[in-house]
Amino acid sequence: MAQRSHDKGGPGGVPAVADPTRIRNVVLVGHSGAGKTTLVEALLAASGTIARPGTVADGNTVCDHDPAAVRQQRSVAVACAPLLHDGIKVNLLDTPGYADFVGELRAGLRASDAALFVVSAVDGMDGATAALWEECAAVDMPRAVAVSRLDHPHADFDEAVALCQRVFGDNVLPLYLPMLGDDGKSVGGLLGLITQRVFDYTGGLPPQVRDPDPEHLPAIVESRNELIEGIIAESEDETLMDRYVGGEEIGSELLIEDLEKAVARGHFYPVLPVCAATGVGLDALLEVLTAGFPSPLEHDLPAVEGVDGSSRPPLTCDPDGPLVAEVVRTTIDRHVGRVCVVRVFSGTLRAEQTVHVSGHGLTERGHPDHDADERIAHLYSPLGATLREVGVAVAGDICAITKSGSAETGDTISAKDDPLLIAPWEMPEPLLPVAIVARSRSDEDALARNLARLVTGDPTLRLERNPQTHQLVLWCMGEAHADVVLDRLSVGGVELDTEPVRVALRETLTTSARGHGRHVKQSGGHGQYAVCDIEVEPLPRGAGFEFVDRVVGGAVPHNYIPSVEKGVRAQMQRGVLAGHPVVDLRVTLVDGKAHSVDSSDAAFQTAGALALRDAAEQGRPVLLEPVDEVTVRVPDGNVGTVLGGLSGRRGRVLGTGPDPETEGRTLVRAEVPATELLRYAVELRAMTAGAGTFRRHFVRHDPMPAHLADQIHREHA
Repeated sequence: MAQRSHDKGGPGGVPAVADPTRIRNVVLVGHSGAGKTTLVEALLAASGTIARPGTVADGNTVCDHDPAAVRQQRSVAVACAPLLHDGIKVNLLDTPGYADFVGELRAGLRASDAALFVVSAVDGMDGATAALWEECAAVDMPRAVAVSRLDHPHADFDEAVALCQRVFGDNVLPLYLPMLGDDGKSVGGLLGLITQRVFDYTGGLPPQVRDPDPEHLPAIVESRNELIEGIIAESEDETLMDRYVGGEEIGSELLIEDLEKAVARGHFYPVLPVCAATGVGLDALLEVLTAGFPSPLEHDLPAVEGVDGSSRPPLTCDPDGPLVAEVVRTTIDRHVGRVCVVRVFSGTLRAEQTVHVSGHGLTERGHPDHDADERIAHLYSPLGATLREVGVAVAGDICAITKSGSAETGDTISAKDDPLLIAPWEMPEPLLPVAIVARSRSDEDALARNLARLVTGDPTLRLERNPQTHQLVLWCMGEAHADVVLDRLSVGGVELDTEPVRVALRETLTTSARGHGRHVKQSGGHGQYAVCDIEVEPLPRGAGFEFVDRVVGGAVPHNYIPSVEKGVRAQMQRGVLAGHPVVDLRVTLVDGKAHSVDSSDAAFQTAGALALRDAAEQGRPVLLEPVDEVTVRVPDGNVGTVLGGLSGRRGRVLGTGPDPETEGRTLVRAEVPATELLRYAVELRAMTAGAGTFRRHFVRHDPMPAHLADQIHREHA
């Protein structure tokens, strides 16, 4: 995988590829600030796709075209940037590095066949990057590592490689070593370990190739031996190790061939030093992307089934096979309308084609199941926000469609006469609630329109209209995600405010009591008269409400007994302590009085409500708060901190144990009041440097501690 000559497409040209073997889909991952977007810019410029690279600071990069990304100077969405090198189309998928945008990262992983981990030579990596490496390893996804920001004064390539080897494990070995320039400080070239040649970039790309100086040889020999042993260990030729140990000089071409095969199988992970600012290593990286990473033909495809749930055979990446594609990114542009970035897994997608669009399984997040036939008028090759029209997109390629009436992220596009459904990828659960309120009635209309647009394009955003607290709540992945959502609403012309999120509480009585309700009014003419006596007793948690009629002698006419029940139920909804619904109660109607003229349905409803309120004064009412069972997944080294944090949130730890899916991680189970989890997503991320995640589900209601209940009661009063 030494540097070779390569062809460049013209600036702005559209790579047109009809053969899946000439396609590579590569997702760039790494922590925020590692330099992924800057590296993509440099690769696009080095391949001739763009005339000159933009910068994040200037807000003119290809991938960070979202206005929120420009303002925040960090990626907030996955972006596709194709280039052409040696006749091979490489679809680079730039993903956000911040943990809040893990949904965009998942979409990039779904659309790709290999991953390039970008690790800063200055800042190292975060826990989320290490966890992502483990996920890729679980599915044998080919990976490589680019050590970036070599031009920084504090860059340390050797330490970055050592860190990668500690975190990522075996077979993480450099193919090149950085070489200092004439000033003795900046990196001016690379030492090729396989070819034992020097690549001098002081004159720009392409580098000048020459023999190494004598002082370079010790470093080359030591690292080269380790590299060769790693390559040979993964070779399919079992005799190669014996030949090497016997002293035979293994040729560079054979080493490169075995290296490429090992990388494509996901068994060897080359490390390359790169510098986007100076161009060092860009051509070597392009060689790894094109010659080392596999084509879509070599990558397992997602499972499919019929829209009716019928089983279907596994997909193959065949341009002549059944059409199956998936929407991996959706945006709604004011001028173009809905823009969907699509990965074609099987078949060929053509312009002027009528297809079937299916979306199932995200109803709980505000995406109702939908099926529709739509005509695709145009196909495009996306270069960031730029859409360049193409005629077809074959299996393995990535394209864009516009003006779809129903397509959303995660939807399946298939043939009209053979509709299929792709198994969905794992969507992270949004766990940070943000309550919003429009400032005016006109803003409410604009808010509804803009929220529908945002939910369509972001499956990690969940919209909840809570009927109990009467709040409009956006469930986000974290503070940064919430900032982007609010920013997009503001850009859409919506003026709104945020308010504290209220948790839906309950009330109940703790002891049995009697209640008397008397509603008598006489002001001339037809009056109001109703009297009822009830007995109230608490029920077990979750038992609900029971109404029992034990009236004897017709003290309350039969036709007014439902009225008493209706009044009791109405008062239970209004609450008897702090305005929260009353639950788990049995109310027994035992006596009452009626008037032949003045009694009415409304009068007995009022009497029933008064009777419950009277009983509540003796029934020792308490507030109930929802309790969730929480499963926290953290690195072993953070378990103590997480346990302490849960205890500080009134949590009750149920147990801990090793994560059966990932070595070096622990699962912590606990029961925690929902009121203590409103910002836990943010706090857990801070405690674990972004490596901790958690799930939650409701289990029951428990009495709230007296001091907290008293505070809520005072606020209500």
